[in-house]
Amino acid sequence: MVTLFAVVFVAYMVSIIYIYKFRGNERYASFGEYIRKGWPIFAPFNCFLYTQTRSEGRKPILKGDFYDDLKVIRDNWETIRDEAKALSDDKVFETAHDPDAAAHYDIGFRTFYKRGWSKFYISWYGYTHDSAKRLCPKTVEILKDLKTINGAMFSLLPPGGELTRHLDPFACSYRYHLGLSTPNSDDCFIEVDQNKQSWRDGEAFMFDETFIHFAENNSDQDRLILMCDVERPMGILGRLFNGLYKFSMRWMVVPNTEEDRQGGGNRIFIKLNNFFAYSKALKKKNRKLYKVVKFVFNSLLVAALIGLIYLPYYLITTAFA
Repeated sequence: MVTLFAVVFVAYMVSIIYIYKFRGNERYASFGEYIRKGWPIFAPFNCFLYTQTRSEGRKPILKGDFYDDLKVIRDNWETIRDEAKALSDDKVFETAHDPDAAAHYDIGFRTFYKRGWSKFYISWYGYTHDSAKRLCPKTVEILKDLKTINGAMFSLLPPGGELTRHLDPFACSYRYHLGLSTPNSDDCFIEVDQNKQSWRDGEAFMFDETFIHFAENNSDQDRLILMCDVERPMGILGRLFNGLYKFSMRWMVVPNTEEDRQGGGNRIFIKLNNFFAYSKALKKKNRKLYKVVKFVFNSLLVAALIGLIYLPYYLITTAFA
């Protein structure tokens, strides 16, 4: 048992060191930034998925036609653009910034709102939003039979908007971007592992979102795109892991409107958000009590993370005891 625990511990340490020091060209500003933004808790899983990724897919940025079936999206980009622009003209994207709206509480993209970014979901890991069927039916029809797409949304970044340095926690997919109504300028760009890519209307690219990346719109026009989670090209073991991942992501469905399904994970996030709002108010009123509450919450969070790390070890040792 001690030997197995040591193996798990070493796997974590080696994975963390590899990702922090050696993966890609862009380095973290400090180890603190890595702890905050690099998702070290998932490092061994991601390193396993990197080994499972086919060689032709091991690049920060890939061409938009990497998968043949995605060609139909580019062939119909103007139809998709027209529906996205109609949503923008009707101020639908502003709903995500409204704390009273169902669309506001999104655990995956919540931190982007304060920088101006917004979105409208079309589908998410097996579920197609009823609001999308109503408001952008042609786009839904174009995307519905594409097996490589796991989730899709329209994404809007206004003039002056930005997404600061970040990366996604799991190496289970690639991010697909199709320019719909963009500034068509290098002043509006995304940089992925020191590779700069600007958006153009009707043009697409994909990137590995587990590399450090950031985006800026320094133009005077909105950047409106179709953004999709697409399959990562993997070997059989990677595909098996992805099957579990995709099943769990169904739990994270975020509604656009009240007519859409709400995932259990999203419900929990709303409850936690209410707790965070309460803690901020408590900090102003009673700082000592706030510190006690903060300590208890952080301790429980650390315990949960330790449990997550220990769970594989526990299950294996129990199975072979």
